Amino acid sequence: MSLLKNDETPRLTPSPFPLRMGDAAPDFEARSTKGPIRLSDYRGRWLVFFSHPADFTPVCTTEFVALAKAQDRFAALDCALLGLSVDSLYSHLAWTLTITELFAVEIPFPVIEDPSMMVGRAYGMIDEAAENSASVRATYFIDPEGVIRAITHYPLTIGRSIDEMVRMVAALQATASSQKLAPANWQPGEPLLLPADEKTQKDADWFCRSVT
Repeated sequence: MSLLKNDETPRLTPSPFPLRMGDAAPDFEARSTKGPIRLSDYRGRWLVFFSHPADFTPVCTTEFVALAKAQDRFAALDCALLGLSVDSLYSHLAWTLTITELFAVEIPFPVIEDPSMMVGRAYGMIDEAAENSASVRATYFIDPEGVIRAITHYPLTIGRSIDEMVRMVAALQATASSQKLAPANWQPGEPLLLPADEKTQKDADWFCRSVT
């Protein structure tokens, strides 16, 4: 893991407050199961950056198998996946290889190491004083400009919904211009809602109008 020294990129430091939607995703360099990774290399496409508490754990294994099987769904949205945990690169490699051997599923996305918890702390995934990553199961949905558009946090005991992760990316893309809104339980291909304006607010049903 290394701090970036490019003058155009802020140094990676612990965040005094958790990152918020609309913040620029902190850039960093790290080793991964697919080689060296720099977060800004993903500029120009969507990115789902997610953390997991530890390798060789039950819930995290189910998440990785499910994410690997959903790889094509994210790719269809021009969205990359990037995983992280505090375990070493060698642990990541051993774990992903074991997943392939046991479940016949290859992990196609990179998994970066964060043994110092530097990235986790910079992103506000864990408290600066935390001694371990037991509470880390965070997901950051980052747009092509490197801006965080949504954040979810799950507890250690509950695995994430991969369907919801895919839906989140599709909904963020569909509403990126702020000219349309995604209603509850919206799925790609379904009608979107129109935002309110002075003209539509004069109509009694302005708040439930949709557009295909």
